[in-house]
Amino acid sequence: MIIWFCSDTTVPDTTLHWLPSSPTSILRSILAMEKGKTKTAKTKQNELLDIVKATNSHSITEEQEMTEMPNSKERDADVTDDPNSIAVSDGKYRNKQRCLVLCLRGATARYRHLLEDLRTLLPHHKKESKLDPGRSGMASAVNDIAEMRSCNTVVFLECRKRQDAYLWVGQVGNSRGPSAKFHLTNVHTMDELRLTGNCMKGSRPILTFDESFDRLGHLKLLKELFTDVFGTPRGHPKSKPFVDRVMAFYYADKKIWVRNYQILEQQPTNALEAHHAKKQSGQEANTSLVEIGPRFVLNPIRIFRGSFGGQ
Repeated sequence: MIIWFCSDTTVPDTTLHWLPSSPTSILRSILAMEKGKTKTAKTKQNELLDIVKATNSHSITEEQEMTEMPNSKERDADVTDDPNSIAVSDGKYRNKQRCLVLCLRGATARYRHLLEDLRTLLPHHKKESKLDPGRSGMASAVNDIAEMRSCNTVVFLECRKRQDAYLWVGQVGNSRGPSAKFHLTNVHTMDELRLTGNCMKGSRPILTFDESFDRLGHLKLLKELFTDVFGTPRGHPKSKPFVDRVMAFYYADKKIWVRNYQILEQQPTNALEAHHAKKQSGQEANTSLVEIGPRFVLNPIRIFRGSFGGQ
């Protein structure tokens, strides 16, 4: 006599067997099945333990490697200490400089056009509408707007009686200063000059300063301010990875003269011109500067320790 036997729980088809009808054989088969289940469970548990041990050992080796490896500052120091090493830029956007450019209500058309020209020269600028300070005052209003827009520097144009214009340049944010006030004169915009120079919009400039900016104390401070404002950060999303213009600052008659030039390289058209150019300058390509605009003159009035105020 043959009996079909199955356990109480649902068992897959692979665990079903034809078993003999004797009770001892049935018990033996049940014990064998239970032993097989316990063995498979133990093997799975052992496999999981092996995997956990392997991952722990792998993480420990990674931590040891990280502790053994020097950090980025030490690597940079090792590279810069070697005089024969060449520093290679990775081009990442690390200098998070943002410049707020705005004007006071009541500015004339010429000064508004000058402000638009400055915005085109500063791809890292933040545009703001005309400012109406109200009762809070100009300084607190500009500082609050710069804090809301996450800006580090400010270029603020103030026009009085639609005649005299004053340009404020300063640092805001955590530093809150210094700042400088200039009387703006001899303003000529790009549309007014109609010069032949042209450059790519958003390109990074070369900032050049007169030797007076390294000799006089107050000009050293203004040099740092101009560098923070007019220097385009490397890797900025709106900037182009090209250098095709020069922004020059000259000090004469106790005034600062600002000019913007294009770097123009002219290739010779024939062999004779190439021979003459190489004989004069040592290079076949002739490099020259062509003015783009705008041009203006800054007459320093006062330098403040704080942002739009202070000593």
